[in-house]
Amino acid sequence: MKTINIYTQIVMLGTLLVPGILLAQTVNTGELSISPNTQFSTVSDLDNKNGASIINDGEAFIYAHFNNDGVVDFTNGEEGLTRFEGTAVQQLSGGNISYFYDVLFNNASSNTASLELSSEISVDNEANFDEGIVQDDTHGGLFIFEDGATHVGTYDGSHVDGLVQKNGNDSFTYPIGDQQFFRYAAISAPANITDTFTAKYFFENPIGQTINGETPTANAAGVITLLDNAEFWTITRDTGNSDVLLTLTWDENGTTPTPIVSNPQEEIRIVRWDDAQQIWVNEGGIVDTANRTVTTPLQLGNYGIFTLARIDSELVLPGGDIVIYNGVTPNDDGKNDYFIIDGIENVENTNVKIFNRWGVKVFETNDYDTYGNVFKGFSDGRMTINRENQLPTGTYYYIFTYSYSNANGDSERIKKAGYLYLTTE
Repeated sequence: MKTINIYTQIVMLGTLLVPGILLAQTVNTGELSISPNTQFSTVSDLDNKNGASIINDGEAFIYAHFNNDGVVDFTNGEEGLTRFEGTAVQQLSGGNISYFYDVLFNNASSNTASLELSSEISVDNEANFDEGIVQDDTHGGLFIFEDGATHVGTYDGSHVDGLVQKNGNDSFTYPIGDQQFFRYAAISAPANITDTFTAKYFFENPIGQTINGETPTANAAGVITLLDNAEFWTITRDTGNSDVLLTLTWDENGTTPTPIVSNPQEEIRIVRWDDAQQIWVNEGGIVDTANRTVTTPLQLGNYGIFTLARIDSELVLPGGDIVIYNGVTPNDDGKNDYFIIDGIENVENTNVKIFNRWGVKVFETNDYDTYGNVFKGFSDGRMTINRENQLPTGTYYYIFTYSYSNANGDSERIKKAGYLYLTTE
């Protein structure tokens, strides 16, 4: 294998002199091409200037800081490895995105952040997290995985502390963590190759934090009995219209509070902060106790802030974590403006009937909560002159009927009756 060691000027400038200080720096002002089966290394800071280019189809060793204001890329082959192997903290900076085919991080100089990412880097094939945490959280950078890209080696000592973006239509496990804890999240395959999702993990109490303009409180729906107040994730759908399955993890020996992961662990769920309603809502979840994960579908563009919680399983109907919220206050404040049945999209052949206290039916619909057919306190029954007449404040009686397929694949018909409380004053 041919090896090129750059210490002096070739297409680079070897040293910069500052009064009283000698600064070693490799500055690329032209075109540097690293051919297949060729190694390139620089022990000094590498600065790729505006208008310059580095095309790596071989193997590049970067032992100090890396700055890119030009072009960093590879050709359309299946080669090109960039290795960040410093013995001190390395800064990855620059105004332009750096495109790597393969990248390796091997820097154990710091327990918290061996690599400070303030620019954008993109990986096309594989990122190898050998040693060292890539920190873009406080430095403003972004770590991007292109369609089909993967990663290996992630653990508490090597992952991304900050934002990770995933492009494309394949499933993906985000190599994210915070404060020296690796706590991944995963999504199923989106429908379109143009879809983009970004994730981040926070080892912090979500209550009172302001994230993307939202500030969660401790308000939670009745089915939620306990919130994870030590950690949370953000998942955003940046481009596209696809919805995905979301998987979150727990760490019973590290970040996740013991009361959350106590038995029965089957009562652990994923919950989302609903900023419009100002409440945590149950997104449901299938629990895998062996792998310590919870997985649930995200639908209708419901992305944002997520954490784990425990639910009262006796309040949850079968068929997809069906939860009925029996308070209705149709005042257009975004909170309980209609009769909410969470998880109704997971079941079929739904029917909702609502009766007043004298047993007179005031509302009925099939396929509830589709195309706006919800109960907002207006009657379609014989007790009102027209639909514009709002029902009075009071207690009403509902019957909710639906079908779902059980574990054996057989269809079951479920009927749930209860009270709802309408406040219109």
